[in-house]
Amino acid sequence: LKLEIENWRWAGVPFYLRAGKRLAKRVTEIMIQFRQPPMLLFERLASGPCNEIQPNILTMRIQPDEGISLRFGAKVPGPDTNVCPVVMDFQYATAFGVNSANGYERLLLDAMLGDQTLFAHRDGVEATWSLYTPVLEEWAKSKPKDFPNYRSGSWGPKAADGLIGRDGRQWHRI
Repeated sequence: LKLEIENWRWAGVPFYLRAGKRLAKRVTEIMIQFRQPPMLLFERLASGPCNEIQPNILTMRIQPDEGISLRFGAKVPGPDTNVCPVVMDFQYATAFGVNSANGYERLLLDAMLGDQTLFAHRDGVEATWSLYTPVLEEWAKSKPKDFPNYRSGSWGPKAADGLIGRDGRQWHRI
């Protein structure tokens, strides 16, 4: 799914959502790919170990392996202007030596303690259903003619690659 927010702050920024059951890997993450600046200080193509300046990416891993990483370009020390991607990575299990409770364990504990912080409020749930109900009703009326199904254990339908490919992008492989 490709979404866009219609306001001045997010004009021209696409949001791509990919979800499915029985994909090649069970993972939940949010990736933010930063735009390249209009004028680069270093050449796009360098002659050193890194032949192309890559976009900066912030990745938030929700499950499994909860954590956050930032990939950005750094100039390689020396007289040449080579820029290589480097990654700053944080994982909860590595930093603290223990895995955090899974989502169900956390929700059950919060329910027993009376903590409603992680629970959805009624008005938010109703607002969400008001967005999805018309879509579900339309799908119930007319079944899609060419539903883009996919093989179990794959990364999803080819239509998903086509959706993001039309914008000159590709999905991040995990």
